[in-house]
Amino acid sequence: MLPALLPFIIVLPATLYCLISLWSAYRFFRGETTDTSIPMSLGVTILKPVKGMDAGSYDNFASFCHQEFGGPLQIIFAAASADDAVITVIRILITDSPGTDISLVINPATHGPNHKVSNLINAFPQAKYDIIIVCDSDIRVSPHYLNSVVSNFRNPQVGLVTSLYRSSEVHNIATALEATGFTAEMIPNVMVARQVEGLSFALGASMAVRRKALASIGGFEALADYLADDYQLGNKIHHAGWQIVLDACCVESIMKPEDLMSVLSRQLRWARTMRVSRPGGYLASGIILPFPAALAAAFIAPSAIIAFAAITLLYIVRLTVSTLFSRCFVRDGLLPHWLWLIPLRDMLAFFTWAASFLGNQVAWRGNRFRLTSGGKLEEII
Repeated sequence: MLPALLPFIIVLPATLYCLISLWSAYRFFRGETTDTSIPMSLGVTILKPVKGMDAGSYDNFASFCHQEFGGPLQIIFAAASADDAVITVIRILITDSPGTDISLVINPATHGPNHKVSNLINAFPQAKYDIIIVCDSDIRVSPHYLNSVVSNFRNPQVGLVTSLYRSSEVHNIATALEATGFTAEMIPNVMVARQVEGLSFALGASMAVRRKALASIGGFEALADYLADDYQLGNKIHHAGWQIVLDACCVESIMKPEDLMSVLSRQLRWARTMRVSRPGGYLASGIILPFPAALAAAFIAPSAIIAFAAITLLYIVRLTVSTLFSRCFVRDGLLPHWLWLIPLRDMLAFFTWAASFLGNQVAWRGNRFRLTSGGKLEEII
């Protein structure tokens, strides 16, 4: 009996993990409600570091101006070069939004190899308010985004609020591979982490931090030497004794058309960043990856029928859970249309995980870096 059961035992961790992620997501989204009665005195400064054009840059930026938020709001764009093409878009937005406090800081000063963090450091002295929000330039938000995020700061122990992100519009198979990864891999992982151990990290798409909490870790300067500034910001604030909250309001990551190699390069950069940031946890994460479990079950099964049965059981659960995430929780509309990509996405995730151990170099925003112990960066000239 053991040879026949072994393939099912091998796929069991990945299968159970899918079910645990579904249970974790159900508990999270069932219990989340937004109190929109925000104190008027609670002001928000949005820091938006920019470099180059993204898909829909104007609409992305404008979505932060069109908020239902009743408190004071300031938006600061931070760029390193006056020649950057996105500067023109920002100036148009400022002209089109006379009722919004928007400013632009152009400063080439660098404070470490992470140029995005350098932009934040350069812009931060102009921040007026106690809640500082950092959002990537390719992010678009709904009108109730600020109300949802800022309401979490009613609890004085909350130091940081981060948000899930999704991509509802894809252009080709390459971008669909990345977008389905948010739904079927990243968000389930966050749900399990939150349920099992609580959040000790932030997601870079949207990070709202209390000024006092930021000061307690040494400000943005504490992040200037790291690639994963989002992970480090959350982790340092967590270790400083503050609570981190995951907000239920998803933000939208707007994708531009890209080829497969660009997507794979970014996936490898993320993987290597997580490996050096959380080496033990990242190594252990290989246990719950579906593709190697399916591969091992196929090789060890005493017959093709048993191998097929074990793999089918795994992927019935996997595809069902992924579809429920897409339709009920993330609501990105990607599944079931792109459901056939999930096994390919799983294969990509495994090979990216394995390849992350084969080197320490990454490409980011046109520059090459070497990752050192703890996730710090060394720029390769």
